[in-house]
Amino acid sequence: MRQAPRRRCGPSTLRSVSTAARPTRHHCPNGSKARRNPVGNTEPMARRRAQLVPWRVAGGVADEHANADAVVRETGWVFNNETGDDLTLGDFVMSGNKEVNAYMRVFGMNELDTNSLSILEIGSGIGRMTSRFTKRFASVIAADVDAAFLERCRETVARHGEPDKLRTVHVADGHSIGVPSDSVDAVFSYITLQHCAHEDALQLTSEALRIVKPGGTVMLNYRTWVPADVVLQPAGTLVRALWKTKLVGPRIARQRWATRLGWQANRVAVDEVLSLVSQSGRSCREVLVFHNPSRRNLLASSPATVGGARPEERPLPRANKSHWWLILRLS
Repeated sequence: MRQAPRRRCGPSTLRSVSTAARPTRHHCPNGSKARRNPVGNTEPMARRRAQLVPWRVAGGVADEHANADAVVRETGWVFNNETGDDLTLGDFVMSGNKEVNAYMRVFGMNELDTNSLSILEIGSGIGRMTSRFTKRFASVIAADVDAAFLERCRETVARHGEPDKLRTVHVADGHSIGVPSDSVDAVFSYITLQHCAHEDALQLTSEALRIVKPGGTVMLNYRTWVPADVVLQPAGTLVRALWKTKLVGPRIARQRWATRLGWQANRVAVDEVLSLVSQSGRSCREVLVFHNPSRRNLLASSPATVGGARPEERPLPRANKSHWWLILRLS
């Protein structure tokens, strides 16, 4: 999730998806073109995007190409570090399926009857993990800042998931999710909040706490500081400055090396997020912080209790050394 894109016409809405819907053509009042999509929803092809340049480029690619396989081949590195001319949407979704299964097991969701539960995914992108969520949960809300990503997400789920279970919501301002309070059983976000402005990442965390039901589960992934950031942070600042130049920016925005340096826009400390949870007033049965075993004492400066529960650290070998997960089970 990056800074908010702005659609040129029409308000964003929460949409239901059906493969039975007939494609229609939408006419925007300002004359921008619209395109058909396989599940009957249309979005304007011309969009002004305010997020970081690589995401604008990826969003533009999602607009331009006729099918999701082409989008994955050109922008798969944006969503999952995957590259290659032979990469297909099926391969892309399979990688998401494996990660969803692994994280649901590690985070204790396999102990619940998820077939009767709802889940909100913050930062769905083009649906790499969303398809699997539709097969595991009763209903899924996919949220993202780019309407073109959501259009492709609906296509991905139509081809590889259960589209009747999917709704999408466009996070038009980058930090407000148009979903009622206490309305979903689980909230999940992976490799998203580190791409936001710092204040947006915290606001989206607050939105997750607002939206989840009492007794629900929050699963959020963040990036924190590592020693290499002494070099990576200034390098990222330089790359983001270059993105803004007319001649160089669009060109390097398509380069994986430059994007990996520049898109890690913020770091969020564990104690900062736990303090936010405490301030939210939500009561917790369990507060867990998962991280790579090489990291220690992430809770050293954190509150003794959060929402009435004592925070605990758990090792997660599959986690990147710069990442950590917050798992909340609400009362």
